Amino acid sequence: MDAIFLDFYGTVVHEDDHILRSIYEQVRAAAGVDCTTHDIGSYWWQAFSRMFHDSHGSRFVSQRELNVRSLAETLRHFQADLQPRELNREQLAHWRRPGIFADSIPFLEAVPLPVYILSNIDTDDIMASMAHHGLNAAGVITSEDVRAYKPRPEMFQEALARYGLQPERVIHVGDSLVSDVYGAQSVGIRAVWLNRNSRPLKGDCIPDNECSDLMQVLDLL
Repeated sequence: MDAIFLDFYGTVVHEDDHILRSIYEQVRAAAGVDCTTHDIGSYWWQAFSRMFHDSHGSRFVSQRELNVRSLAETLRHFQADLQPRELNREQLAHWRRPGIFADSIPFLEAVPLPVYILSNIDTDDIMASMAHHGLNAAGVITSEDVRAYKPRPEMFQEALARYGLQPERVIHVGDSLVSDVYGAQSVGIRAVWLNRNSRPLKGDCIPDNECSDLMQVLDLL
């Protein structure tokens, strides 16, 4: 094994679930139609996913802008008189200063191979987050670099080409069965699913390995 590709949000640092719940509540309180927070979260996710799927190449849109646009569509749907950029401010701020998992720094200090971060979040945000926690990596590639998002192959292919690596000599570690497991396996990279919360396997994405924390990844090298 020559290197590790590592997802970042949800893998090294915390996601923004607690902030999302607050946004759902604010939208529900302002909505002009009867709805639940579950309705709001589901609609926003579907709107975001549709835009996310279409965002690549000449149609690429940054993660920040995708969030705001999909939230704006959600507000219109539920007739909520709120400003999407203001409502989204706390979530976007979180991306720059997220909490970090307790095993992340020990793992990065102990891993004997170069680690390359592959993230769907915008470059400026991930660099700010890494600086906030004093994290270093052998390299960082984001969706903005390749104008495409995981699970599309562009980010994995760019990482292999940029760092002179062969897919069979790399593992990719991440918390998403689709973005990380399916995305890595689609280009021949062994995929390790970081399943911190004992989630059940769903769909057709079967990881090559499964770990409940990052330190277990060391045993696979």
